[in-house]
Amino acid sequence: MRYPDFLKGNGRIGFISPSFGPTIEPYASCFTEAKERFKTMGYECIEGPNCSRSDGMGKSSTPENCGAEINDFFINDPSDIIISCGGGETMCEDLPFVDFQGISAAKPKWFMGYSDNTNLVLTLPTLCDTAAIYGPNASSFGQRPWHQSVTDALDLLTGKNLNVRNYPKWELEQIKADADPYIPYNCTESFSMKLEGSAAAPQSADFSGRLLGGCLDCLQLLCGTRFDKVKDFEKRYEKDGIIWFLEACELTSIAVRRSLWALKEAGWFDTAKGFIFGRPYLYNDDSFGLTQDQAVTDVLGGLGVPILLNTDIGHLPPRMPLIAGALAQVKAHPGRLEISHILK
Repeated sequence: MRYPDFLKGNGRIGFISPSFGPTIEPYASCFTEAKERFKTMGYECIEGPNCSRSDGMGKSSTPENCGAEINDFFINDPSDIIISCGGGETMCEDLPFVDFQGISAAKPKWFMGYSDNTNLVLTLPTLCDTAAIYGPNASSFGQRPWHQSVTDALDLLTGKNLNVRNYPKWELEQIKADADPYIPYNCTESFSMKLEGSAAAPQSADFSGRLLGGCLDCLQLLCGTRFDKVKDFEKRYEKDGIIWFLEACELTSIAVRRSLWALKEAGWFDTAKGFIFGRPYLYNDDSFGLTQDQAVTDVLGGLGVPILLNTDIGHLPPRMPLIAGALAQVKAHPGRLEISHILK
């Protein structure tokens, strides 16, 4: 596994928009604020051309333009690390225009983003053996003040701290508005992780493996395409096994069940050492009387590995930043989740 150099003081932060760009509120104001914050910290900010575009379908620009921007920032030298400006709907269409061979040959760079950015967070480690961070998009750095999860993400990028843990509360209802786009997360709900699938230690779990995952909405689409090299990745790191971190955005509980069934049948979970599931964005969905927790355990419960539910990952913030491709030690106890990244 290739681990990029950490962001140094006075380093260059690159911003790209392989999915939606920051052209509407509140994202435009938050992006501007994020850049100002980084500049006051001594960093140089470099924007890709798609950061100001809105001519794409479900993203900033055409798949060709988005692929070209990705290639430029990874293969050439405009920045030291790369943060995605936002999520979206059709980033998968960029992949045919991404030069994965060139990225594999170039010096690795950290990439960070979540949601639709799963399309790179999964393919960078599986196709290029390059670690990537499933963490906040650029606009999150525009909140005042920063939530601890945002600070944790920057600490990963700089190498200041490679360990993350859950946060006391999370946001169920967003209160950010165009009139005040900088409002931080509205964290009102207490952390309520559940542990399933570990009969030997039903109240706690301690396991290790190599992290892989992202947004299930995107992963189900990549499965079986020419960009699906998960089985090859599993073979390369068979001795480590995989810890899957997963979360759903627009999928109902029934859709989560179907998606997990498909990935399981495709062999993605053959070497699974455990699962870490984020809170469902459709939090109160119980389609057909099925909750997301039941959807997950019904499909994966027979694997005999720990399954952590309702964790700080995904679309209901805060989110723990995780390094896809890295080895990790996971310690889960009632009311506490700790993940230590091991870069080897």
